Order: sequence, then structure tokens, then C-alpha cells
Amino acid sequence: MAFRSFTDQSKFYFDRPHTVIADQKIDNAANWRGPDLRGKPDSWTVTLTPSDIAELEQAIEQVTASGQDMSDVSRDSFVLPELSAKIRSWKTQIAVGLGFILVKGLPVEEWGLEKSTLAYWGLGHHLGHPGAQNPDNELLGHVIDYSEERTNPLVRRYRTSGNIDFHCDAADVVGLLCINAARDGGQSRITSSIAIFNALFDQSPELIPRLFEPFAVDRRGEENPGQKGYFQRPACCFADHQLRTFYHSEYMRSAARFMDGGTLDTATEQVLDFYDTAAASKDFHLDMYLEPGDMQFISNHSIIHARTEYQDFEEVDRKRHLLRLWLSLR
Repeated sequence: MAFRSFTDQSKFYFDRPHTVIADQKIDNAANWRGPDLRGKPDSWTVTLTPSDIAELEQAIEQVTASGQDMSDVSRDSFVLPELSAKIRSWKTQIAVGLGFILVKGLPVEEWGLEKSTLAYWGLGHHLGHPGAQNPDNELLGHVIDYSEERTNPLVRRYRTSGNIDFHCDAADVVGLLCINAARDGGQSRITSSIAIFNALFDQSPELIPRLFEPFAVDRRGEENPGQKGYFQRPACCFADHQLRTFYHSEYMRSAARFMDGGTLDTATEQVLDFYDTAAASKDFHLDMYLEPGDMQFISNHSIIHARTEYQDFEEVDRKRHLLRLWLSLR
């Protein structure tokens, strides 16, 4: 199966089943709050074993010996006879469990960037199907501070060291591999969108229908010729007892520049304010400080995620550096 372009990847992600507006709270494993999980890391963390590492190393050696280009690597060519079964359990945790998992122990400091990248790329193929992350059709992203202007709305926030507001990416799963951690800050902050939906249902049930209506989303200069500067998608879709949420606070808010009067309607403002406030609250979110060798995989259907501002090391080879994958699970 060929890699999807950024346009095709986005269309695939947004093709979410919907039958009716959810008329009750959602009760499933993805309905969690941070305080419930902070003291239970074993419920969302796994550590690679020596045999897992050996299996990955063997797969890397086989691909390298074959002279295969990384773009040609597939699940079939990156052979993981035993580890693949564990990866299937990670997929289940992401798709119908808590909605995320943290995998620790990839020896990035020992292996170096090239070997670690190939390991992550091959492992990703066993979890899902990689897709492009931007109009340049980048399949494996590098999350680094490129010293670009933080206040420029056309700059992707991951290319700076600044705070990134809560959002979802246009893929079933976003994965991050930490190569280098920041000197200070830069924690990954995740919140269950199911829990926020339930809280809104309790507090302001009259706003629930607004979630299932289209929201304008700013394209931030990434539109194709002839396209509007924004697109419209509902925040929530509901089918087969499963709620899928797409949320991007900053882009939904800045889309007001395309609206009459340059403002959002009251219901939209209220929904965005509620989600932002709840997600940032310690009553809801869970923080992770990713260390070198940590791999985080989260669902963009049941989790919204953010990143705090960070301070980097001065040495270039020590700067915060993460590798990112966008994966489809089907």
C-alpha cells in the first residue's frame, strides 16, 4: 500500500463514521482523568525487553544488508516475529483502550540517530500505515526548534520551542520517539476528549449539539491553489457507541479571521473555552516527560494533546529532538 499524500491522509482521517448525536455520556476505557492515571504508570507504560531489542536489531541488520532504501521498508521486510504480537496489543490499547501508550527502552544513545530512525520507522509499520504530515509530504517528521518566529501564525508550532495548545493531528495515531530531551520543560500533555465531552454533558448539555456541527479550521497558509483559507469539519462524530473527536483550538479560533466581523459565534466560543480550560486543568490532563528512547503513541480520536514551552541546551548535538509518525490503523 503506497504512502498517502498529505491531502489523502487528511481525507482518510476525517472519514469518520457518524450516525446520531450522542445523547448520553460515553462510558469506555478512554474516559479517564489524569489524577486516576498518574499513580498507575504500569497501566499505560511498557518497557522493551532485551529480546525485543535483539529482534529489532536483527530486523535492522536484515534491511541494511539487503540494501533496501528506508522508503521501501514495509511490515513484511522489517521482520519482527515475536515483538509484532506485542505491538498488536499496543494497537488495541490505543484504538479501544486508554487511547495511548508509552513504550520505553529503545537504545537511542547507543544506536545513534540513523539506526534508531530505522528501528522506529520499521516498528511504526507494524503498528499502522504511515502517512504524510504536511504539504511537503514528509513521512517522518523531526520535531526540533528551528528558531522560527513563534508569533507568526503560518509557522508550525513544533518548529519552535514555544507552547503548543491542545489539538489533534490528522491521523488515527501520532507517534513520538525522543532522541534528545530538553534542558527544561517540553513535557507532553495529554487529555481524554471523552472525559471532556462527559464534563460538558454534565455542565452545559445544550452545547453538545454544537460539537456535531461544522467548525471552521484555519489552513494557516497550507491551502492548495483555489482552496479557501479554511476548511470545515465537525468536532465530534458518533457511531457504534464510539465517539471520535477532532479538536484544534488555535486553528479553530484563528479561523475567525475568515468570518463576518472576524469573530466566532457565542456557542463556538463557549465550546472552545470549555475544552481549553478543562484540558489544561490538573483534574483532567496527564503529563509525560519523554526521555531518550521513549516512544509515545496516542489516538487522535479520543485524546487531545499539547506541549509545554521548553528551554534547550546550547550545544547543537544536545538540542531537544523527537521523531514523529502519523499512522492510520486501517
